Amino acid sequence: MSATHTDTAISSDHIVAAIKKRNERPRSVKIFDWITSRPEGGIAVLFITVQIVAITAALINPDFRYLSQANLSVMLKAIAPLGIMAIGVGILMIAGEFDLSVGSLYSFCAIVAATLTAQWGGDIGEGGILAPFFAMFVGLAVGTAAGVLNGAITLRFNIPSFITTLGAMLMWKGATLLYHGATSLRFRPSEPFATLFGGSVGIVHASIIWLVIVAIIAGLVLHHHRLGNHFYAVGGNDKAAIAIGVNPVKTKLIAFGITGFLAAFSGIIAGVRVSSIQPGGGQGLELEAIAACVIGGHALMGGRGSILGIVLGTALMFTIQDVLLLLRAPGFYFEMFVGALIVIAVIMNMAIRRRG
Repeated sequence: MSATHTDTAISSDHIVAAIKKRNERPRSVKIFDWITSRPEGGIAVLFITVQIVAITAALINPDFRYLSQANLSVMLKAIAPLGIMAIGVGILMIAGEFDLSVGSLYSFCAIVAATLTAQWGGDIGEGGILAPFFAMFVGLAVGTAAGVLNGAITLRFNIPSFITTLGAMLMWKGATLLYHGATSLRFRPSEPFATLFGGSVGIVHASIIWLVIVAIIAGLVLHHHRLGNHFYAVGGNDKAAIAIGVNPVKTKLIAFGITGFLAAFSGIIAGVRVSSIQPGGGQGLELEAIAACVIGGHALMGGRGSILGIVLGTALMFTIQDVLLLLRAPGFYFEMFVGALIVIAVIMNMAIRRRG
């Protein structure tokens, strides 16, 4: 056997031995490796801890109705709209940008869809069956276009996206009042739209199913598609991304478009769930969405984050809110705890990464 073949065989044996040794390590070590290597590692530990405490308290004290069917149903319904919006915000944060206009788009696009549904009624499709679907398409198109516009202005004039979207937030907030006024709007679309986006299977509301669908699609794009690699690349180092052939402008425009699309979708989903839309209903959701991403392990400078982390961050925020409501704590406690949670989550993520 030649020296080259011998070296290759030895090298292969070392690789096989290393893989075998890695697989034979204790389960606790494997779990720790996962926690330290994944963006959502810290939030996963915190989320599980909070769930254990809440479930234990519910089992010990029957008056603490955390595990009641009614409570779980309400909490799941509340998680979905913010979770869908946060996924879009998180994708954009991975690409290194922010969008503060998603809360305003959430309301504006939902109102557009609701008003068009009411106006078209039975004019589109048999008995108006298709009217809400066409109206939803228009609302989603408006959200997507608004997101792309934010990205185009940001990238064309080299303005920080924080400033661009801050202006867009105020603009779309005013546009909502101009388009409809300050009064609430009923949104009761015909079947099968109402069941598809507002029905329930037991305690599982349709919005939760849509959240799962969006999360799966987003996860596949981020972790198993070239576009996802491009998001991480431009968010981590745009100059390095250019060097390997990635177009940062095109990539970020796509991320802005996805963010606007999901902001519109979450607003429509929420409107169907409660059968009405408030013109100011999305106010503050942009900060909650960013908070969910940060709690879920996203880096503020871009290039790091995961869909699982976003979902866990959103779920943890609503778990804390739900626990405080069950304990009849004042409403402002929620903001206090979320603020503290953001700092704790960042500290945990930094500590875990350093130990890893």
